Amino acid sequence: MNNNETGMKFKAVIFDLDGTLLDTLEDIALSMNSSLISAGFHAHPVASYRRFIGEGIAMLAHRALPEDHRDERTIEQMVAAMLTEYGSHWADHTRPYPGIPAVLDALSSRAIPMAVLSNKMDRFTREIVAVLLGGWKFAEVIGAQEALPAKPDPAGARLIAQRLGIEEQAFLYLGDSTIDMQTAVSAGMFPVGALWGFQSAGLLRAAGARELLQEPSELLQLL
Repeated sequence: MNNNETGMKFKAVIFDLDGTLLDTLEDIALSMNSSLISAGFHAHPVASYRRFIGEGIAMLAHRALPEDHRDERTIEQMVAAMLTEYGSHWADHTRPYPGIPAVLDALSSRAIPMAVLSNKMDRFTREIVAVLLGGWKFAEVIGAQEALPAKPDPAGARLIAQRLGIEEQAFLYLGDSTIDMQTAVSAGMFPVGALWGFQSAGLLRAAGARELLQEPSELLQLL
């Protein structure tokens, strides 16, 4: 593709956070496993969490719990425990993926507006971006919040476009999950799948990805 496929140059980029900019898998897995064990449940292999994350903390708890303990009260208890654990340990292993800093440098040097849209809780999203990605300017950083429907609802992506004053079709949207591809499609943005993240090429294509990237640097070829 060249962005000529859309008939215009992309003017801005929206990034997902977990599995796209940052490798957060181990800290999420260890925090939830600790919460599960404390409540008397079995832990899961870290790799299993690739299937669990992406739709917010309540869904994470639902998927991590045994099928016969997915009642509302138990999920609420696990969410509370996870918030405590993750609040203390989110920075233990989480780092930008190799190649991400160079891409952010290049986008910044080209003055291309960048934003982050995540289904991670808003306070964690903002804190993590500030600490681990604070060397770059993001025009908007939006996480899960009560007033805004979660992805794949396109409301967050459209809000970013509105605040930046840039038409939706001028956004390139990079994410690693089917949720991200569905969000981009619904928002009228150009969906690009990150293969270094948590889901497969087949799933990303099926969800609407127009391009798939093996490495972050390939993003620059699309701009």
